[in-house]
Amino acid sequence: MSDDLFAAGDPPASRVPPLPVPPGSNVPLAERLRPCTLDEVVGQAHLLGPGKPLRLAFEAGKPHSMILWGPPGVGKTTLARLMAQGFDADFIALSAVFSGVKEIRAAVAQAQAAQARGRHTLLFVDEVHRFNKSQQDAFLPYVEQGVVTFVGATTENPSFEVNAALLSRAAVYVLEALDLDAMAKLLARACVAVCPTLVFEPEACARLTGFADGDARRLMNLLEQIQTAAETAGVNPVDAAFVDQALSKDLRRFDKGGEAFYDQISALHKAVRGSNPDAALYWMCRMLDGGAEPLYLGRRLVRMASEDIGLADPRALEITLDACAAYERLGSPEGELALAEAVIFLACAAKSNAVYVAYKAARQFISQSGSLPVPLHLRNAPTRLMKNLGYGAAYRYAHDEPGGYAAGENYFPEGVAAPGWYQPVPRGMEAKIAEKLAHLRGLDEAARNEVRNEERR
Repeated sequence: MSDDLFAAGDPPASRVPPLPVPPGSNVPLAERLRPCTLDEVVGQAHLLGPGKPLRLAFEAGKPHSMILWGPPGVGKTTLARLMAQGFDADFIALSAVFSGVKEIRAAVAQAQAAQARGRHTLLFVDEVHRFNKSQQDAFLPYVEQGVVTFVGATTENPSFEVNAALLSRAAVYVLEALDLDAMAKLLARACVAVCPTLVFEPEACARLTGFADGDARRLMNLLEQIQTAAETAGVNPVDAAFVDQALSKDLRRFDKGGEAFYDQISALHKAVRGSNPDAALYWMCRMLDGGAEPLYLGRRLVRMASEDIGLADPRALEITLDACAAYERLGSPEGELALAEAVIFLACAAKSNAVYVAYKAARQFISQSGSLPVPLHLRNAPTRLMKNLGYGAAYRYAHDEPGGYAAGENYFPEGVAAPGWYQPVPRGMEAKIAEKLAHLRGLDEAARNEVRNEERR
């Protein structure tokens, strides 16, 4: 690894020794170029800049347990290794994917032995969210006793995936995906180190960093692929077209069960609700680009049509269902245009959550009120016995009433006052619905007043 890659003036003695790489080794480029000093770490200025939390911890030389939360390839493992060096501690790494109780016990025994020799141990657990509750609990006594400084790394929200007991004993630091400037710096550093004679046109560099999507490890892997492809094809310089040809386009970071998935769905829903068609289209295309199932997005659009538009524009549900049917018939990519049409319509449509609010209120009322009996006049009476018991008696058939409306009729169980759950908004078609309902409520009140007057007489 060339010294040109290191920060100017960085003393070699402060570096974590890189892993030995025998000639002809298949050690990935990302591992070979892993930063050896804190100043070589690119990005995370909010944690590593002057006066920032992790920088202060390094400078103080006082380790503390922590959870590093962030997307893949942003430096979680690197920071843990550098902490061990900076705090002069032994470094033990476990992967929750491959480790179990046996490996945890062995790591603790190794840390206890080091403690007996006067050495401290930094225990790094990658993908800590994959450990179950009992496995996570197993670390607690050794963290509390100071046997280990615990550093967990996770791509998932620790609020949901890490036990509260362990979480309360560790600081949580959020790492961010690397921006394009940081990725460009890493690419330039890597090119100098491993393929100094291979020339990349500016657009090719932009394509590579775009495909890597903020993931430094992925960028190194892609560079290796391009280097091999270019050497095989005898291509130099490398242009954008060659990058597109050599790499799969389905490379965006997208975990269909993880935090990024739900964050993007949330952004899509909020863009539709906020009536911003461009933003709604952006998030839908981001998810399609990342590998989201188009019909899953279609189902979410159907939900938005009901929850955020409702009767303000009933066409929204129809158009969205038609878009899903079109996709089922056409598939990708043709059917995706129908989904794009639907998402733009939803964003532009008049908004109302009146149906959603009314539905939730009705469900809550029912859960609290229990099974109230159906009033006799609303019950069906298919047998003579039922009729003799009064089922259906005095029911007023709306079609036989003036205007097709049985003014003053009660359709709730006895003793339940009209709750007024559905309150149309003054937008779109619901404005007309509100006018009609106000007229009908007026007829109801007039009918009830007439009944009261008759009773007084």
